[in-house]
Amino acid sequence: MESKVIEVTTGGHETVHDLTDACVRFVSGAGGDGLLHVFVPHATAGVAILELGAGSDDDLLAALGDLLPADDRWRHAHGSRGHGRSHVMPALIPPYASVPVVEGRMQLGTWQSIALVDLNVDNRERQVRLSFLAG
Repeated sequence: MESKVIEVTTGGHETVHDLTDACVRFVSGAGGDGLLHVFVPHATAGVAILELGAGSDDDLLAALGDLLPADDRWRHAHGSRGHGRSHVMPALIPPYASVPVVEGRMQLGTWQSIALVDLNVDNRERQVRLSFLAG
């Protein structure tokens, strides 16, 4: 298995950060057939596969805002207002995703991208582990 950690700066705002190019570079170097596994070792971030750049990123953040409002209802209450919702989000958007790789190319659909989803405005630096398991 090949594995690499990349660093992502998310800034001080909710974000959907595109990881696709980094994943493409990683699997093209690994070559062959196998499985790409993307994992964020954080209790307040997730990995999603979705269309990006056509408004879907903002739609996802809006939907998460509706489902998980940044208010004072959360028992996990340290940090910024509504921080507890960031700890609930990985139950909806898990901290991992796996993608098949054939001949060194991810088998994503035409409009699919891989993204880090982060609602936690208190943690601006994230790590993402990319792992390739050859088939």
